[in-house]
Amino acid sequence: MSTRTLWHHATLATLTHGAPDGWGLVPNGAVLTEGDTILWVGPYDRRPAAADGAREVDLGGMLVTPGLIDCHTHLVYGGHRANEAEMRANGASYEEIARAGGGIRSTMAATRAASEQELYDGAMRRVSALMREGVTTLEIKSGYGLSFDAEERCLRVARAIGASGAVDVRTTYLAAHALPPEFDGRADDYIEAVCAWMPTLQAAGLVDAVDAFCETIGFSPAQTQRVFEAATSLGLPVKLHAEQLSDQGGAVLAASYGALSCDHLEYLSTAGVAAMKAAGSVAVLLPGAYYMLRETRVPPIASLRSAGVPMAVATDHNPGTSPGLSLLLSAHMSCIFFRLTPLEAIKGITVHAAKALGLIDRGMLAAGMRADFASWDVAHPNELTYWFGQNPCRRVIAAGVERA
Repeated sequence: MSTRTLWHHATLATLTHGAPDGWGLVPNGAVLTEGDTILWVGPYDRRPAAADGAREVDLGGMLVTPGLIDCHTHLVYGGHRANEAEMRANGASYEEIARAGGGIRSTMAATRAASEQELYDGAMRRVSALMREGVTTLEIKSGYGLSFDAEERCLRVARAIGASGAVDVRTTYLAAHALPPEFDGRADDYIEAVCAWMPTLQAAGLVDAVDAFCETIGFSPAQTQRVFEAATSLGLPVKLHAEQLSDQGGAVLAASYGALSCDHLEYLSTAGVAAMKAAGSVAVLLPGAYYMLRETRVPPIASLRSAGVPMAVATDHNPGTSPGLSLLLSAHMSCIFFRLTPLEAIKGITVHAAKALGLIDRGMLAAGMRADFASWDVAHPNELTYWFGQNPCRRVIAAGVERA
C-alpha cells in the first residue's frame, strides 16, 4: 500500500522565495507527501506520475498555507499574574512591578512550587490553543525556574511536549532571565552558575539554543557576553531579548555571536540594524508585549525593511507581559501597531519564524520541506491578518499526519 498522500482541491499559498506575487498562490493546487516530507507542490492537473496510486484527500476548496511557527514563547510556568495586569491598569510600570518583587520572580516562585506534571498539564493546555490555530512548530524557553533543578524540570516538560507528537518543539535555555532571590546582590555569581549548568543540560539533550534578557532590569551586556561565550563553546546557537525597554547595545552584541534572532527591539539602534543584517539575524517582533505594556515606541520597521533584515512575529506568550495564545492575533497586531504588510506578517509566522529557530525544512510549501500545513476557511491569505476574534483554521497536517 502506498504511503503517499495527494492533498488536493485547494488554493495554495506556498510562500516560496521569488514568487512573483510574494504569496506564491497556486489555484486548484495539490501537495504530494510521503511520510513527513513534501514530494511535490503544484497545480492538480499537472500532478506527477509519482502521485499515481497515492491516497487522495480533498481539502474542500480551502486556502492552504505552511504550518504556522511560533518562534518565541515562555509556555512552561506555574500560576499567572493577572494581579499585575491590574497593578499596571492602576498606573504601576513594568519596572516598578519587577523591582517590588513581582514580575518574573513571582512566576519563579509558582514554577518552583509546581510539580512536573502540573507544569506539563498547564503548558499543554496553552499549546493546544496555539495548535488549534494551525501552529505546527513552536519554541519554548525556560527562565522561570532560575535554579538548576527548576530549569531542568521546565526544559524536560518542554521536551515532553515535543515528544508527545502534538507539535514540534525547539527548546531554549533562558536561565539568564532574572536574578533569583538567593543571588540578590550577586548577579555575576548567578551568571557564573547559569554558565556552569549549561553543559549538563546540553548533555541531557534538553537545550537547542541559549537566550538572555539584556536590559536594565535584566543583565548587563558584559554578563550576557559571558552567557554567549559559554553557549558558543558548546556549539549552541544564541538569541537575545534585546532593546525592549532601552538601548543596551544587545543586538550588536548578539549579532557578533551570529545570533539566530534578536527579539522585541523597540529601542533598536541603526548600528543594531546593520549588525543584524551582517550577521543574518532575524528580528522577532512581539506585538503582544508592546500592547500589554502600552508601549509607544515602535521597533524601527522601516530601517529593518530597508536593510533586508528578515522580520518574524511571535506571541511571546508569558504570564506577565503577553498572556495571549493566538499567533493570528499577533500577526494582526503586527500589521496594526507596526505597519507590517499582510505578506510580511504571514511570512513572519512561517518563513522567517523558521529562520529565527535555525530551521530550513519548514515555513514554505515546497518539495523537500517537512509536511506541515494548514487549511483555512478564507479566500486569500491576507484575510488571516484582517479578521480577528475568530479561528478560520479547519485542518492541520503536521509531519504528514492530520490532527484529529
